[in-house]
Amino acid sequence: MQAKDIVRRFVDEYQSGGSEAAFAEYLDANVIDHNLPPGVAPGAPGVHQQFDGFRAAFPDFHATILDQITEGDKVVTRKVFTGTHLGPLQGIEPTGRKVEIHVIDIVRVANGKIVEHWNCVDRLGLLAQLGALPQMSAAPA
Repeated sequence: MQAKDIVRRFVDEYQSGGSEAAFAEYLDANVIDHNLPPGVAPGAPGVHQQFDGFRAAFPDFHATILDQITEGDKVVTRKVFTGTHLGPLQGIEPTGRKVEIHVIDIVRVANGKIVEHWNCVDRLGLLAQLGALPQMSAAPA
């Protein structure tokens, strides 16, 4: 299976579908995730913890791949996560709002598994959709 197919199946089967079998099959136990926040376990347990949190906050969580580019052992994926905010998320109480979270991932695949991950997430856009940004006052005239 090619690297692009591994990433696509991980997104479709685990990120969207929640398949624990896909998680184990496509993600190396010692994956290096360069974007896990402080306090989150390293490796696969940290990735799992992150997605458990997203699914708790957005029970209808779904990932849609928009574009993929492969170069050597790396796959770049532009995707959008969607869901309805029905559970707490990093201190933000549920709002009931539907959101779209735009993400660009770079993953490195070796021996049929995802072994390294970097990403860029539109967190500011997510906070705006949740109404969690402080209101800016108008500049004086």
